[in-house]
Amino acid sequence: MKRQEIHPRALKLNLFSDELLRGALLCAGTIHDANCMTISWASMGVLWNKNIFVVYVRPTRYTYTFMEKANDFTVNFFEEKYNKVLTFCGTRSGKNVDKFRECNLTRIKSHHIQSPGIDESHLIIECQKIYFQDIVPDHFLDPDIDSLYPRKDYHRIYIGEIQRIYGVEQFIDPDFNRP
Repeated sequence: MKRQEIHPRALKLNLFSDELLRGALLCAGTIHDANCMTISWASMGVLWNKNIFVVYVRPTRYTYTFMEKANDFTVNFFEEKYNKVLTFCGTRSGKNVDKFRECNLTRIKSHHIQSPGIDESHLIIECQKIYFQDIVPDHFLDPDIDSLYPRKDYHRIYIGEIQRIYGVEQFIDPDFNRP
C-alpha cells in the first residue's frame, strides 16, 4: 500500500469516528516475533509537550507479554473491508494461532522503532513507550465502570510518544502548512 509520512498536526483522524470504533491492530515485538490484537479503546493528544497515543491492554491478553518486552508499538488502522480480520484478531489468542498467517497480514519493518507495522493497513502510527500505569479500581468515580471487568483483569495503560505516522492521502489535512 502506498503510504506517506504525515506530520502529527496534519493527521486527519477522529478517534470518535468509525475508524477506531471498528478497531485497529496494536502490534508489539520484532519483525520476526510479534503479536497483534484488536483495540478499540485509545486516546491521542499532547502530554508532557509530546504527541502521544495511549493504548490499553489487559494482562490476560497474549499481547501484554509483547508490550512488556518491547520498548515501542505500532497502531495500525484498516479499511472497512478488513472488519473480519479485526474481529478475528480480537477474538483469538496469539498463543494458539498465528494471526498474521491466518489473516494474510504482512509484517513490515517500521521506520523508527523495532515493532513492525502491518502492510495492509492504510494508517500506521509508530510509538515509543514513555509511561505505563495499571488501572486502579479504587479510583473509579463511576461505579458502573467496574462492571466492564467481570474477571477483574484491569488494563495496563501504555503511553507512547508518536515517532512517525504513515498513511494514505485521506488522512492528510490538505490545509495544513508545515512550519
